[in-house]
Amino acid sequence: MNKIALSIVSVCLFFFGCSEFIEPSLTDRTMVLVAPGNHLETSNYQQTFWWEKQEDALGYRLQIVSPKFDSISKFIIDTVVSQNKFVYTLDPGKYEWRVRAENGSSSTAFTSRKFTVYPSSLKDQSVQLVSPNADVYTTTADIKYSWLGLFGSTQYRLQVDQNNFADEQNLLINTTTNNLSFLQTLSKEGKYQFRVRAENATENSKWSSVRNFTYDVTGPEKVVLSSPANKQTVAKPVKLLWNKPADADRFEVYVYQSDSVTLFNNAYPQKLTTTEHIFTGGDAGQTLLWRVRAIDKAGNVGAYSDFRGFVIQ
Repeated sequence: MNKIALSIVSVCLFFFGCSEFIEPSLTDRTMVLVAPGNHLETSNYQQTFWWEKQEDALGYRLQIVSPKFDSISKFIIDTVVSQNKFVYTLDPGKYEWRVRAENGSSSTAFTSRKFTVYPSSLKDQSVQLVSPNADVYTTTADIKYSWLGLFGSTQYRLQVDQNNFADEQNLLINTTTNNLSFLQTLSKEGKYQFRVRAENATENSKWSSVRNFTYDVTGPEKVVLSSPANKQTVAKPVKLLWNKPADADRFEVYVYQSDSVTLFNNAYPQKLTTTEHIFTGGDAGQTLLWRVRAIDKAGNVGAYSDFRGFVIQ
């Protein structure tokens, strides 16, 4: 290494510890798999793949094949996930799975395990939901419900409700399909619940977990500014305060020059989750204007507040 390079490394070590400049290598580390256990024999179609986290990893590459990697007949999964668990529903068969940790410049070696899934009664299984995601907010009226197939089923029953399935005789949707998805066009805003089970001629699976989602196309109420008072002379820093409408999730804050058109600088508008903004700019005697609008969890934007002005002391 030349003298210049040595100097750069020395500065890095002294001031920053180098972690902000050199990404730690994962090459010599070993993945530890937790579940499913090696050579597990099970009748559960839905498996949770679980491994210990690796410090400095940005993601984990998970691969699942049948029956094993040196004689693949089916490549089931090849995906990169950010967490150390992944749930997937499989058909009966022999499987091998493996995981490696990855970051931008390196990866561990793969660590692998084998397991076997045996056929079982449909009533002992449950359907794994795919979409929509749990607790999502959407402005799209067309909702696609989807799920993974369950071995032994001939059809799937989808139920959709807005009353947590309290009255199964009065649901928004209670239908069967041979497909792994169903499209609904919503006509009413609000919170929805859905679930799915698999069926055949003699038995039904357990219900899937219940997922909630919210359809919202209405923006939040108009924000009301509270401080400083309009045209008040204030010392820096200036604390700008406003109320929080019931459905507001975040806010856009605008500060303008005195013409109410030209933004104070390119830092505006600013997006905030709080109901205050500390303004530190401006010159003595300068008049500035500001206003705020709210945004809800679905991304709907509310009306702007009224303008207010303040004078820098």
